[in-house]
Amino acid sequence: MKISYLWLKELVDIDLSPRDLATRLTMIGHAVDGVEEHGEDFVLEIDLTSNRPDCLSHFGIAREVATVLNQPLRQPEIKFNESATPISDVTSVVVEAPTLCPRYTARVIRGVKVGPSPDWLVKRLEALGQRSVNNVADITNYVMLEWGQPLHAFDLDQLSEQRIIVRRAHNQEKITLLDGEERELTSEMLVIADAANPVAMGGIKGGLDSGISATTTNVLLEAAYFNPPSIRQTSKALGVSTEASYRFERGADYETAALASNRATALIAELCGGEVLAGMIDVQTPPLPPKPIQLRLSRYKNKTGLDVELSEAVRILTTLGLSIEAASDSLTATAPSWRHDLSIEEDLIEEVARIIGYDKLQTTLPGSAGAGAYLAGETGRREVRQSLTALGYHEAVNFSFVNADTDSLLTTVPESFRLKLSNPIDTTQSEMRTTLLGGLLDSLTRNLHHGTRNVKLFEFGKCFVHEDKTARPIEHENLALVITGARNDADWQTAAARLEFYDLKGALETIAESLNLLPLNFMPIRDIPYLHPGRAAVISRGSELVGHLGQLHPQVTARYKFKQPVFIAELNFGTLLKAPAREARYQPLPKFPTVLRDIAILIDRSVNWAEIAETIQSLGIPQLENIRLFDLYAGKELPPGKHSLALSLRFRATDRTLTDAEISELHERVTTTLRETFGAELR
Repeated sequence: MKISYLWLKELVDIDLSPRDLATRLTMIGHAVDGVEEHGEDFVLEIDLTSNRPDCLSHFGIAREVATVLNQPLRQPEIKFNESATPISDVTSVVVEAPTLCPRYTARVIRGVKVGPSPDWLVKRLEALGQRSVNNVADITNYVMLEWGQPLHAFDLDQLSEQRIIVRRAHNQEKITLLDGEERELTSEMLVIADAANPVAMGGIKGGLDSGISATTTNVLLEAAYFNPPSIRQTSKALGVSTEASYRFERGADYETAALASNRATALIAELCGGEVLAGMIDVQTPPLPPKPIQLRLSRYKNKTGLDVELSEAVRILTTLGLSIEAASDSLTATAPSWRHDLSIEEDLIEEVARIIGYDKLQTTLPGSAGAGAYLAGETGRREVRQSLTALGYHEAVNFSFVNADTDSLLTTVPESFRLKLSNPIDTTQSEMRTTLLGGLLDSLTRNLHHGTRNVKLFEFGKCFVHEDKTARPIEHENLALVITGARNDADWQTAAARLEFYDLKGALETIAESLNLLPLNFMPIRDIPYLHPGRAAVISRGSELVGHLGQLHPQVTARYKFKQPVFIAELNFGTLLKAPAREARYQPLPKFPTVLRDIAILIDRSVNWAEIAETIQSLGIPQLENIRLFDLYAGKELPPGKHSLALSLRFRATDRTLTDAEISELHERVTTTLRETFGAELR
């Protein structure tokens, strides 16, 4: 926001140099980025926060300066004569969309002479970066810079039936704006129309056909208040941003519309001549009155550590435009129409504190009523992080916004359930993720491009599904892992060993152990489209599916241009966090020795190890402490469809040393069961 130093001095007495004034404004929260000399004037470049639209004008900044310097604020004088002809004789205004335009005012000036603006007006606009167009257009820009209220002037004779209709646009309706570009509109947009067609985009830009030209003699002057979200949405959709839309979308002042209209009317009558018709058309839907806000001096001291006299607090807030009712040790304030940002006591505390000076605040630690607490499930997340880190994994963090094509490649969620963004920051990232795998594979790609060939990554994150369009989207907390490369490249003896399916399966089993859960179940699956057939499995806990793992499908690998096998897994981590933990049981250390017996069997490849282990455990042998698979062999000399498994059984009794006869009997029970259940052959 550019502010003229000399213009400010017309509104308030200033005894500071431009650079000293810039410092004072910065200290009260209006950061001045620079002070530039412009002829006899100085222009201050102020970086305003989005919650202070009241300062997007010279009068708004002058109000702040008057409060800081304790000087009176001068309002520009507004004088003009009205003719005997009422405005209602020549025009009318109908507002069909009051929610989008709560207030619309119109004045008519007839017999105007459109021409160049006087030098003082041209120089003032040029100093602030505004190009002079003609005297009428320049006056509307001047008043906008003075009061922060955008205005628009129509050529009254170019309006069909010389009347205004404020309405929503029709779908696929078109309008050519002052920039010469034609835009197609939707019913969500507000237009200012005449009896036939749209003549302006409300609060954004005027239409080409109804603008002020050298032949204009009769002017209809618009000053209105528009709904801020509507203006912002339309401005973004059309790709049109103007000084007017910048102010309206942040929130103009409902009450200033009529005042700014009168100010512009007076200047037009003075500089352009003409007859001001009697009266103003003012169609309005008044907003709710602001609620009173209490400020307690004790609360002020508690928040700032400073004392303030009640009279000084009253002076500051009154000068800023608030209505005050003071008591002995508190006051009640009502915010003016231009201060949308004042609603609670802390807002008033901030107003008083910034005017008194932030430099007077003392640096102290805030008091604490108690200790903090972890988020729900944080203990489980920390345990899993520590376990995976110990296994050599690194944590990745990716955005929740994803590319729709990539996400659909790595998920089984139907397209109708995916959550699309109505106004994405990046058009290539237009959906909320349904899986963490897309982000993890992008992280893997970056690592590979930087020459890191051996990668282990994991990520916690929320995924989103919108099954019921009448309800809010569902958020799932997932945990995903990806591995590729050498198992241990730091050891030359094992450097050739590559990470594989079972490394990832072991990591998932470690996760279950770190959460103190019962072991996870893994079952082969072939119909997950992005996983390699025959090298994938679903993960369950009891009868409940909680995830999947496997090798990335060759087609997906080719799309990412991976030149080495990649293995991925994804778990519904929220489900695991809610699962009941195993009961902790303790027993004395065993006193008696263990006995190991190995078994080598020839068995069908279709039988997986989990089935074998579960079958042996179902025998309920109390002396059987552990079952371990320690070798797998598949060679050409074995029968087709068969492979050899070697497993080790560990036996121990709690009350005695087992005899050979007892161990042989138990061993025979196991081998007999394997033969009868799976057709296994002993080797």
